[in-house]
Amino acid sequence: MDLVPALREPLQQPLKSVLGPATAKVMAEHLGLHTVGDLLHHYPRRYEERGQLTHLADLPMDEHVTVVAQVADARLHSFASSRAPRGKGQRLEVTITDGSGRLQLVFFGNGVHKPHKELLPGTRALFAGKVSVFNRRLQLAHPAYELLRSDDEDQAAETVESWAGALIPIYPATAKLESWKIAKAVQTVLPSAQEAVDPLPGALREGRGLVPLPEALLKIHRPHTKADIADARARLKWDEAFVLQVALARRRHADAQLPAVAREPRPDGLLAAFDARLPFTLTEGQQKVSREIFADLATEHPMHRLLQGEVGSGKTLVALRAMLAVVDAGGQAAMLAPTEVLAQQHHRSVVEMMGELAEGGMLGGAEHATKVVLLTGSMGAAARRRALLDLATGEAGIVIGTHALIEDKVQFHDLGLVVVDEQHRFGVEQRDALRGKGKQPPHLLVMTATPIPRTVAMTVFGDLETSVLDQLPAGRSPIASHVVPAADKPHFLARAWERVREEVGNGHQAYVVCPRIGDDADETADARKAAKKEASEGEADKRPPLAVLDVAEQLAQGPLKGLRVEVLHGRMQPDDKDAVMRRFAAGEADVLVATTVIEVGVNVPNATVMVVMDADRFGVSQLHQLRGRVGRGSAPGLCLLVTEMPEASAARQRLGAVAATLDGFELSRIDLEQRREGDVLGQAQSGARSSLRVLAVIEDEEVIAEARREAAAVVAADPDLEHLPGLRTALDALLDEEREQYLEKG
Repeated sequence: MDLVPALREPLQQPLKSVLGPATAKVMAEHLGLHTVGDLLHHYPRRYEERGQLTHLADLPMDEHVTVVAQVADARLHSFASSRAPRGKGQRLEVTITDGSGRLQLVFFGNGVHKPHKELLPGTRALFAGKVSVFNRRLQLAHPAYELLRSDDEDQAAETVESWAGALIPIYPATAKLESWKIAKAVQTVLPSAQEAVDPLPGALREGRGLVPLPEALLKIHRPHTKADIADARARLKWDEAFVLQVALARRRHADAQLPAVAREPRPDGLLAAFDARLPFTLTEGQQKVSREIFADLATEHPMHRLLQGEVGSGKTLVALRAMLAVVDAGGQAAMLAPTEVLAQQHHRSVVEMMGELAEGGMLGGAEHATKVVLLTGSMGAAARRRALLDLATGEAGIVIGTHALIEDKVQFHDLGLVVVDEQHRFGVEQRDALRGKGKQPPHLLVMTATPIPRTVAMTVFGDLETSVLDQLPAGRSPIASHVVPAADKPHFLARAWERVREEVGNGHQAYVVCPRIGDDADETADARKAAKKEASEGEADKRPPLAVLDVAEQLAQGPLKGLRVEVLHGRMQPDDKDAVMRRFAAGEADVLVATTVIEVGVNVPNATVMVVMDADRFGVSQLHQLRGRVGRGSAPGLCLLVTEMPEASAARQRLGAVAATLDGFELSRIDLEQRREGDVLGQAQSGARSSLRVLAVIEDEEVIAEARREAAAVVAADPDLEHLPGLRTALDALLDEEREQYLEKG
């Protein structure tokens, strides 16, 4: 996208030319801010009112905070120290108050002289530091501070001017860069806000009563009233929502111009033969979604559809019917799975569902049969050669595989449809490489079992049409879920193992899920991250997460002695993994102790109970996925979430939410609300800094929906945005090269 040269300045000016190299370096390294525009879009997190002090009682542990308070008391202590000159060290203890609580500040050594002179009782100041505990009292050690003087009129006026009079902006800060330093830097670049080019079309802005962008930037950084903040935020939310939706609308528009081969099923072909052999009737939801997909496949433009559905709602069946329709029309279909276990599972279940229809070219194959091949990285050379030949000649109508499908050697005769399972696990380049293997762009169906709130679907997957399967097939049983507080009530855990024995005694099977494989070197990055996060929340004990190998051994020798216990994890050889899954599916193992390798797609209807160890180490959506592995047959399912977290902890509340509902959409909403505001485009997908600063994808659903409508109208009228140079520049600024690439290929 071309930048309009006249709009490069002054917001594109590097910060080092305005603030100096030292400050600019810290801003770049710690906050990812490089230009004047970046700094102007680094908005305050909150505001302090000059007449009202912060509640010190609510300070979070181990977080970097900024508070406004008054010095109540300051005492200088001397103590014996071998390190200090003349053997005496000094410690300054300052107590500050906000009227509702007190906080101690501590300064040591050479750092006591300046605060000893300046922090006198009655002095008001901004203080910033990391909250810690000493002798059971909260304290800030060596905090940075900025005096708010009132004794010197000139200085008072300067401070009032500097801190915008009535409201003090508190910025997202770091230990290296306090909020007031950011505020001073903003003050320096704020005049440039007047030159900010407005991305919103004038008619849209006026029609919605939004303030111009320069005014919004001034009001967000230097508000005089709370109404100023509200005006600014309303406007800036619209910027973020609208610019993002324009990028997605342009993607949809570009896709609509691409050619594709229309793929219509024959009335008496493979799909009809498959439907005739199904032992059940499709749910209304499956029929409706299939109609949407078939309508897309029949057009001469590539389908771009997201199929999201509850765990166990029958997405694989819907995807298979789409693949069969494409084979009927003379094309081939590829299903891309994120793991070998899942690829093998899909291949097994597709072949079972199709029966003789999957035996094309073989004795006993049905009239309309095709070949269904599996392609993974660990296949033997001979099997791989056969699979590649079947794809190149068109003998195989359907291929199911992992990222091995993307390799250059893999050639298709006529690729017509790509089905991507669990889309969020694939990088952009991987999906794009597979889509590039068709003679013309193939149709694309993306599946996810992670329910996505409507607002996220409109943003993350905004270039895809969405189909939702929210009905479970007849005969599926409800799953009862319970939290097992192992630390508070150890007998509950003993009862959990009794329940497993009872289910096995009734002819059923069980899963036990652990966060880790077994030896320290192999602890997953996710488990390490979770442990570190919980430790920082003050919730986790010091032990590492429970491991598959340890738990399996303890169970086999203890509470589950005599039962057939097997293990499954991601680092086993593919053949061994497949053998374990086959034995479990055939009922030759009673209990499968596994990592989250079973999270998606594993289908053993006879498994009725799941015990998740250290359940607090998993995310809400992940627990919902795991739980979906039981209750897949006619017998009721049971999911037990084992945790040692105390009842009042956030982790326990999270588990309580999972136990309280089976509604994946509700849980995904809870999950999103509990996570910190992140980039809805996904940092892993784009590799870029968060683009959403004031827009909250849950609360601002209405803004996002309206922005989507407006964006579609703008792009339909002017696809290249020739008449909206400000919007083109905003697109370039918001969607940097990597994120633009993500949207281009998504």
